[in-house]
Amino acid sequence: MNHHDVIIIGGGPTGLACAIEAKRQGLNHLVIEKGCIVNSLYNYPTNMVFFTTPDLLEIGDMPMVSVREKPTRAEALKYYRLVSQRFELNVHTYEKVVKITGSDNAFHLQTMQRSGAEAEYIARKLILATGYYDKPNLLGIPGEDLPKVSHYYHEAHPYFDCDVAVIGGRNSAAEAALDLYRNGARVTLIHHSARLSEKIKYWLRPDMENRITAGEIKALFDTRVTAIRPDSILVAPTHSTDGEGEVREIKNDFVFALIGYKPDADFLRMAGVHLEPRRMRPFCNPETLESNVPGIYLAGVIIAGLDTNEIFIENGRHHGKQILADLAAKLRA
Repeated sequence: MNHHDVIIIGGGPTGLACAIEAKRQGLNHLVIEKGCIVNSLYNYPTNMVFFTTPDLLEIGDMPMVSVREKPTRAEALKYYRLVSQRFELNVHTYEKVVKITGSDNAFHLQTMQRSGAEAEYIARKLILATGYYDKPNLLGIPGEDLPKVSHYYHEAHPYFDCDVAVIGGRNSAAEAALDLYRNGARVTLIHHSARLSEKIKYWLRPDMENRITAGEIKALFDTRVTAIRPDSILVAPTHSTDGEGEVREIKNDFVFALIGYKPDADFLRMAGVHLEPRRMRPFCNPETLESNVPGIYLAGVIIAGLDTNEIFIENGRHHGKQILADLAAKLRA
């Protein structure tokens, strides 16, 4: 059985930052990632541009270079691949942790590899950096499971000359709607509030508002989708009771429900981490980021529970140093 000082579950930027600090501390580390390296970033829209500047995405004091002021998804993916190579991080991709047992200094992990093979590991300490992008918020309406519905957006080409509904009012929805429109889709944006989110990127807002004003993107505000059918969707005013005459049917080929994501609460509970019931915030020491389970630390956006807009790469990347200062000291005590 494989023994490690620390196992980091999650191979995103925060997980990699934790691995770098573990290596600097001379600890035997392993990163286990159920997808590809920085899997969440890989699943971002193909042509996405980050809101932040390159220096705020850097980990391990390794400079990030981008052609323009704001880095692209492709540049970020290349950067994190180079980071993993440069620091010779021990990363197992396409391997899912299915069970955690044991206790501090003797955690037992069972995993399932892509081939279907099972593996087991022993770790003295654990860091959970699983992010939130794998668990989309659901609409909870009939038809949400149809093949035409997606909670992720990648690129526009397949939707040329199609009627596409984009549900949401924040950055992901605005970016998808604009990209789809510019690539020949007939786009309807549907948002439960009266206006677009105030947090939309400053360069997206005027573009989106101008397209709506010109009628190039149809916008239905104060509106919710009540059902999805193979060739249409049903919509109603947000605060309606679905009375007669309130529900409308709209022709539709594809739906992108881009209404946000949430941490995997079941995985945290499986590890024994306690969650605050209302906002699903896990308990952790704000100084050390150790959870209520001795020896299990939390890193990245999972610390924020449902308030996923509080922690990004820009601040989550510092959790590695914060955690490893305490973790390494305890291992050496």
